Amino acid sequence: MDRRTFLTAASAGGAALTLGAAPFASAAPAAPAPSLLRTWFRSTYRSIEAMTTDFGLVTDKADVSGSGDPVPSVQTSPTNIGCGLWSTAAAGGLGVIDRDTMERRLARTVSAVEKLERAHGFWFNWYDAHDGSLLTSWPETGDTVRPFLSSVDNAWLVAGLRIAAHASPALRPRVAKLLADADWSYYYTPYDAADPVAGPGQLRGGFWPDKPGKGEPTGHHYGALNTEPRMASYLGIADGSLPTEHYWHLSRTMPPGAGQEQEPEGSYGTFDGVRVWQGHYTYRGRKLVPTWGGSMFEALMVPLFVPEAQWSPRSWGTTHTRYVRGQIEHGLEEAAYGYWGFSPANIPEGGYREYGVDALGMQEEGYNSLGVVTPHASFLALPYARAEAVANLEALDADFGAYDRRYGFRDSVNVTTGRVSDFVLALDQGMIAAALAQELSPGLLQQPFRTGGFASRVRPLLAKERFSV
Repeated sequence: MDRRTFLTAASAGGAALTLGAAPFASAAPAAPAPSLLRTWFRSTYRSIEAMTTDFGLVTDKADVSGSGDPVPSVQTSPTNIGCGLWSTAAAGGLGVIDRDTMERRLARTVSAVEKLERAHGFWFNWYDAHDGSLLTSWPETGDTVRPFLSSVDNAWLVAGLRIAAHASPALRPRVAKLLADADWSYYYTPYDAADPVAGPGQLRGGFWPDKPGKGEPTGHHYGALNTEPRMASYLGIADGSLPTEHYWHLSRTMPPGAGQEQEPEGSYGTFDGVRVWQGHYTYRGRKLVPTWGGSMFEALMVPLFVPEAQWSPRSWGTTHTRYVRGQIEHGLEEAAYGYWGFSPANIPEGGYREYGVDALGMQEEGYNSLGVVTPHASFLALPYARAEAVANLEALDADFGAYDRRYGFRDSVNVTTGRVSDFVLALDQGMIAAALAQELSPGLLQQPFRTGGFASRVRPLLAKERFSV
């Protein structure tokens, strides 16, 4: 039986995979050998090292297709920088590098961040990773880049800085000074009951600060709850710059009749005085809370750090597990690729685009899988389907050579053509590093998100959550 047949058979067998309302549950799968996970972590961290410039910032991506040294990009973003910080903290915590090396590398990156130009307390979307200068033209094309302050990208840098400060106490005063001006209310539009469209109680995607006042806002707010921008929401609620009611103004699904991928089921409930539509979708017989586009990292990047499943096992824990099962069954059964794991990634032939399972997202024209599988999606699935995730990764390596022994898994594979990406991306390698750290040392990167305002403000919200799944 070849690996493709084995994966399909494994998914089809056993009561755990039957269609129904109950979350996926089975006899505990055999845990992957720690040595394999450590090997994967070491090679993944080597890619982070290879993408880190002498200035101390991780570049956006690197071409690792040649036999020589990787070729890193010029640009970096707040998200990339955050990925570098938490990957280095994980490497130190796991003993992959010694403590002195970890502290030296974290301090170098914090020094670089201190030098970056900011506005309104936040960082711009693109910098030159080699000297920290603000990018105003795209290195690869020369196209004009209008400096932008993104709420979600800043959230991942702030998360990385919090992790760095926890891993290296000497950095805590410097990180506290950096974060003192990062007031999340800058992005927040307060709720207006008289006009909830204009005042939705949600965060803007961001601002172009080259206009007077706060700058020019994006035309949209982040309205879906089960997407990666909720990290910014959690950070703001935890530090008190956002009201706790903001959490309840985010959409589990849009209400019935609103125009979305699927007409939802559910009911209204009142939480902290806010009337909330607790809707759900049903996919392959399972009730779940959709993301916006149907991709893996929308749903599962945040719980790498915030223990949603532990704090809300019958709500967040249930929908996360079912979401993973939906991704697996789409790849193995519905689309019959023989492989699974769909999330925004490098196009194997070049470029970048969103991939996902359309039926798992609210957007009517959501993300499609198109036969492109990205390894980081399987790593995100480890807490929910460990054996299947490891088998999928091993198959991607055995059948396509997707694993680079030097620098970890390549970013994506077109399983219909066999084309493997030439690149590793800092964002996706950072998710892989965090997911492996969580498997090898549970809670290693979560400690900064289990105390303080996360414990006193965020955890009680999640405890109240009652998804209709």
